[in-house]
Amino acid sequence: MDEANLADLLGRWASGRGPLYLLLAARLRDLIDDGLLSPGASLPPDRVLARRLAVARGTVVAAYDLLQQEGRVVRRRGSGTRVSSADLPATRTTNEVSSNPLLSHILHPPDGVTLLTCAAPDEPPPLLADAFSEAVTLLPRRDLGYHPAGHPALRSAIADYYTRRGLATHAAEIIVTTGAQQALTLLTGLLVSPGDTVQTETPTYPGALEVFRHAAAVVRSGVDAAQRPALIYVTPTASNPTGAIMDTAERRRLAASAVAHDVPLIDDEVCAELCFSGDTPPPLASFTSGEQVITIASLSKLVWGGLRVGWIRAAAPLTARLARLRAIHDLGGDVLSQLAAVSVLSRLDDVRRARLKVLRAGHDHLLGELRAKLPSWEFAPALGGQTIWVRLPRGEADAFAQVALRHGVAIPPGRSFDPAGGHADHMRLHFLFPPAELTAAVDALAAAWDAYDGAHHTATRHTLIV
Repeated sequence: MDEANLADLLGRWASGRGPLYLLLAARLRDLIDDGLLSPGASLPPDRVLARRLAVARGTVVAAYDLLQQEGRVVRRRGSGTRVSSADLPATRTTNEVSSNPLLSHILHPPDGVTLLTCAAPDEPPPLLADAFSEAVTLLPRRDLGYHPAGHPALRSAIADYYTRRGLATHAAEIIVTTGAQQALTLLTGLLVSPGDTVQTETPTYPGALEVFRHAAAVVRSGVDAAQRPALIYVTPTASNPTGAIMDTAERRRLAASAVAHDVPLIDDEVCAELCFSGDTPPPLASFTSGEQVITIASLSKLVWGGLRVGWIRAAAPLTARLARLRAIHDLGGDVLSQLAAVSVLSRLDDVRRARLKVLRAGHDHLLGELRAKLPSWEFAPALGGQTIWVRLPRGEADAFAQVALRHGVAIPPGRSFDPAGGHADHMRLHFLFPPAELTAAVDALAAAWDAYDGAHHTATRHTLIV
């Protein structure tokens, strides 16, 4: 694509707030993700595009480099910059970030492949049918069905849920969302401007990284409120991807620091009810009376990925602003699903008990299979959640993932979970499948590892000989 046509597509790309390179990268990202810049398409050279856009060459270079870190473009000396495609794999360094396989496989699920990328229950539990049947009887007779902040019955039920956990909450402090992903998107849209810094743990949930990058934020690994970022995002309970649980002292310190430095802190509790001990730790907001700590959660991991009901717990003025923002987009979520969620929350103990029984069995089975068939792989048992964090003894997970895919298994490499593109030798595995399917998946991974490790040793020996 020549610079004139690209300039037309870019439109008023520089009209937002923040550094020009982030604004340019954000607009190019949209063009790539929307298919307006097709896979393999050649982009104008740095100097040419810079001259056309009347910006410094460094602005274009920084934008292209950022998109390369995200895996959206490939930059090679002598052949220029191209949009990434399956036929044109990105050349990565230790500081680059891969694209999110979770989103890729939701948008374009590969045929005949076992997906260890998407960690969400794929079958609705029997109780969900009962919950929807009950919800039908609760449908109001005279109601437009537009509730940008959420149906009042569900807002009250969620407020009661937090109050039972020791965090006094009013319905006005709750806004219902279409899953936790929308909760993240709404909060980021309200609290983060292009060029702002967002801090996260590492590794962390890759869906959050996608949201922050789409907002043209600068995402940093490491959490330190004293640096005054625009936002901090953490998953302290049954973390995705590690399954770890933050201790009480660290929870108290983190909440106090956010309040002391007046930094919004998002506590992602999507997996909080999936702690194998059966006890749910208190949310971070329990440790402070300040309004800086924001809690998000959903029913997608506890019940079913297709039950698109999530929420935000925050100070009432913030939820009111979020409701106005949401009204612009969709005027509120599906009422029937929200009323079904009220029924699910009333049976929470039974739902949790049944879910944990299945998850613990899957976790123990997966670890047993890995220890028997891939003894060189390193991992720690999860304390909750749906995933474990695995370290390869040699090589990189990006390359191994390609070999695994040829053996019929899709895995998410560790770079996807790291804002800086680290953890190249790690990957996440979930244990949501029935035992027989987990066994088959590990068998395929073991065969893939034999092929990959053998090739890796051959390449290493050849390099040493040369």
